[in-house]
Amino acid sequence: MQEQARGIRKVKQGVVVSNKMQKTIVVKVERTLRHPKYGKVIKRAKKYYAHHEGLPLNVGDKVTIIETRPLSKLKSWRVAAESSKV
Repeated sequence: MQEQARGIRKVKQGVVVSNKMQKTIVVKVERTLRHPKYGKVIKRAKKYYAHHEGLPLNVGDKVTIIETRPLSKLKSWRVAAESSKV
């Protein structure tokens, strides 16, 4: 039997900005890019809803999230690793 290969899952690192929901945290991921016309380096941020069970995470903790199947209307990421306080 031939095994099906799973696709490459996206991995992002960010900071916890909300932990008020049950089993869900909100992670803010910042990225830097150059402005297409002026060349100045600018920051862009996006918030992701991530599934998390286990020890509670606090606001300000650095986490790594990994893409997964849709778990709800907004959640399609889960916490892969927990880092220390920022």
